[in-house]
Amino acid sequence: MHRRWRLLGYGAAAAGFSGLSLLALQLLLGRRLEQAQIRQLGSEVTANLLLGEVALERLSPAALSRISGMRLVVGGRPGSADSVARPADPRLRRQARQLHGELCRRLPRCPDVWPTRDRPRGVWVEMGSPLEAVWLFTPLPALPGWPPDPLLLVLGLASGALGAALLFQALEVQRPLALLEQAVGAVGLEQQPAAVPGRGTGAVRQLTVHVNAMVARLEEASAERRTMLAGMAHDLRAPLTRLRLRLELSATAPLSEAERALAAADIVALERITRQFLLFAGVEAAEAPVLVPLEALLAETAAIADDMVLDLEPLERLVRPIALARAVANLIDNAHSHGAPPFRLELRGRGATGFEIAMWDGGVGIPATDWERALVPFQRLDAARGDQGHSGLGLAIAARVARDHGGELQPRRVGGEGTPGFAVVLRGRSDLVTSGGDAVGEREDPPGTMTVVDPF
Repeated sequence: MHRRWRLLGYGAAAAGFSGLSLLALQLLLGRRLEQAQIRQLGSEVTANLLLGEVALERLSPAALSRISGMRLVVGGRPGSADSVARPADPRLRRQARQLHGELCRRLPRCPDVWPTRDRPRGVWVEMGSPLEAVWLFTPLPALPGWPPDPLLLVLGLASGALGAALLFQALEVQRPLALLEQAVGAVGLEQQPAAVPGRGTGAVRQLTVHVNAMVARLEEASAERRTMLAGMAHDLRAPLTRLRLRLELSATAPLSEAERALAAADIVALERITRQFLLFAGVEAAEAPVLVPLEALLAETAAIADDMVLDLEPLERLVRPIALARAVANLIDNAHSHGAPPFRLELRGRGATGFEIAMWDGGVGIPATDWERALVPFQRLDAARGDQGHSGLGLAIAARVARDHGGELQPRRVGGEGTPGFAVVLRGRSDLVTSGGDAVGEREDPPGTMTVVDPF
């Protein structure tokens, strides 16, 4: 509706520009058209006067009028008696003066030209008669006010269309592009620019959407970088401090087996934290997609857990196998760290190119109110696990891998909130789809829906 009103506004602007242009052209070029008409009329009147004056030498005015069809009056100036009561039209007087000048230029003498006060509209031109004054009537039709001259009408419409086009260009293209230029120029400064409102033509609005998305991604990446640096310093501090303390104690006395085991656990935690940070930083983002059997990839990934039940449908999909395997490994590790037996890993196909990986456990799962917070990097729902190498990146990495595969990460539970049985579902599609468009015939459930199924 708003777009329709804008188009109507530009249509009204075009009509207004056309009217103003037509008026200006009428004022500027109408006088020239009038002068051209007077020049043409002067040529005709000159010929009539010369022929009439020659004929008057042998014929009477009445006979000449009957033969030639000219309207002639003999005697004094026509209409001079009522000139005060009915003055001539100002435009007619101007045309009479112009015709007088034209006749003076063409004839050896300057004949008297007198505008008429009645109908039809025209002027009386004095003829050279040897006996008495003879007046020849010459009609002077007025230039039409409406419809205007076709040439002026075409020029007026063209000027109106050009004016409306320039207005459209300024308001719908130049001004939105200027706002985009300011927003792009402010990218990278301390404060990111606000989202630019979608205005202008369809192409400009689409460009605005892409620029806003780019700015939002840059802001998100900047926030993740700041959070990652702060989280790395925080998570590495505790195991490094413990290792330093044990090294100092080992200088005075050998470490016991228990202390060696604790030191080894700290090293494992450091490796785990470093690996999670590297994964989250996207060091494997350039991994090439490969067509792999997903059931074999998931079976190999699930081998780290001895108590895992596998329900894997045979599927071949074009995926990034290393990233997908580590995302599934994070889901398995989260289920064992935060959930409860039994554990079940499922693989199902979705449409021609989609797939769905569900990691089930028998715990109560993540509350629905905490799900969004669980996907935020470095957000631990269990703060006590920070010293065990858990940096709060497991679900964030899995969610990023799901997005890279054209899908998302969703919670799923059996029954209600109090019923054991919870799954984290990773949905994705073959990389052929993410680079070439949506798969035909594939149907996705709305994001964020809770599906009630019984996996056990």
